[in-house]
Amino acid sequence: MTGKRGDRPSKDKAAQASFLEDGFRHAASSSEATDSDHRSGHRQRLRDRFRQGGADAMPDYELLEMVLFRVFPRGDTKPVAKRLLAQFGTFAEVVNAAPERLMEIEGIGERAVDEIKLIRAAALRLLRGEVMGRKVLGSWNAVIDYVKAAQAYDARESLRILFLDKKNQLIADEVQQQGTVDHTPVYVREVIRRSIELSATAIILVHNHPSGDPTPSRADIDMTRQIVEAAKPLGVAVHDHIIVGRTGHASLKGLRLI
Repeated sequence: MTGKRGDRPSKDKAAQASFLEDGFRHAASSSEATDSDHRSGHRQRLRDRFRQGGADAMPDYELLEMVLFRVFPRGDTKPVAKRLLAQFGTFAEVVNAAPERLMEIEGIGERAVDEIKLIRAAALRLLRGEVMGRKVLGSWNAVIDYVKAAQAYDARESLRILFLDKKNQLIADEVQQQGTVDHTPVYVREVIRRSIELSATAIILVHNHPSGDPTPSRADIDMTRQIVEAAKPLGVAVHDHIIVGRTGHASLKGLRLI
């Protein structure tokens, strides 16, 4: 009898502990469910606002949140989106950032980089479609939008050439050379050779200044004039040389430098 009386308080304490543990577990589960419901409601509110007002109705961080929804189907994407903007500044800078730089941000892995780069690829495909097969000189704003999107944020200089037929329609768009942060080697002979191979009758030269300032340098002007002089006897016209940077673009023809 003595032994049984001694066990009873122990059993009562165990039952009480079990009851409390169940209570904490239920509270934690309810909290997680509440958080999940809150995140679900937040995501739906973002989707509703996007459908009703489009991208203009949303700040950059909310657009980035939505881009990351597929990467983090249950997580809160706002902190990651804000870290990206804190590092790079704008939506455009994030989308155009190098993959290795994106992965320096906490929470960003290969899947997130893929989603971000998919946005850039889709934008370029759309802009390029506005130029291909059309008379380039009659679609000049579309050309500028495309080359700025394609190169303005690149960390290294590169030379792009738009090859045109006799109707001034775009027949090829090629990056000919890639260089360093402040220099691209340009081989005049290669530019002319490729123009002849494609039966192009005109070309537009495009290159970027990673510094952001599109002001043409003396070397840019001299190189352009060399190509103009080499192309002229072969019936290939150089319509323009466009320099793009984060702060805008410059046209050598518009500046009357060619």
